[in-house]
Amino acid sequence: MSSIDDLFTKLRRENRKALMPFITAGDPDVDFTAAMIEQLVARGASMCEIGIPYSDPIADGPVIQESYTRTLDRGIKVSDILRTLGKVAAKIDAPLVTMVSYAIIYRHGAEQYADALQQKGVAGMIVPDLPVEESPQLAAVCASRNLSLIQLVTPTTSPDRALKIAETSSGFLYYVSVAGITGERTKLPPELQDRVGWLREQTPLPVCIGFGISQPEHVKLLAPVADGLIVGSAIVRRMAKAETAGRDCTLQDVGDYVSTLLAAFA
Repeated sequence: MSSIDDLFTKLRRENRKALMPFITAGDPDVDFTAAMIEQLVARGASMCEIGIPYSDPIADGPVIQESYTRTLDRGIKVSDILRTLGKVAAKIDAPLVTMVSYAIIYRHGAEQYADALQQKGVAGMIVPDLPVEESPQLAAVCASRNLSLIQLVTPTTSPDRALKIAETSSGFLYYVSVAGITGERTKLPPELQDRVGWLREQTPLPVCIGFGISQPEHVKLLAPVADGLIVGSAIVRRMAKAETAGRDCTLQDVGDYVSTLLAAFA
């Protein structure tokens, strides 16, 4: 079992749900990334999703796209990010997962990338552009290293395909709330709860919802039907103010925001 499996076993035993903040690694630098992860976990985040910047957006909205561009322009490399995650993973009691394009994994080599995660104490990877037909090989690489391979199911995924995705996934399934890109939204699709409810009946894997979640009202609406919620753009937007508002103020602002979301689980 991976540390993500252990986390959800514990949460289910305690009848709690996971909040998983997403942050862009290296924006504005890796030291701030480390400080932000520690802040998020101290506030009560169950797990942190770390975006590895990539030049070609997959499903990223403008807020995350811009954060990726800023990081790439500064010349921050994957090795810099993984080195930082290794340092912070040793300090916290919460799994870290990388959101990473398969192009980056392919360039490094699947086994080499998985080895690097394992060595740094990272719990797994989310690979949004990995087709299910091509996932068994990477799934085997991850399984042999006790890493989770988290894959995505979207509103346009057919039921049969969703089941195939679940078969080669581990850790949890990432359910994309909307057919579109990441970004804060005021309203979520009315059919979302039913779709997630159906998926949870089909697989023993936890199902976590991401894309568009940004308000305490969203948490109250979705927590009863999901095992966890992922919040990204609302956090990345606040983090972008670090160099103008000050790093300490930004850490406090993001921490306070996450605390309001966690309070909505009650």
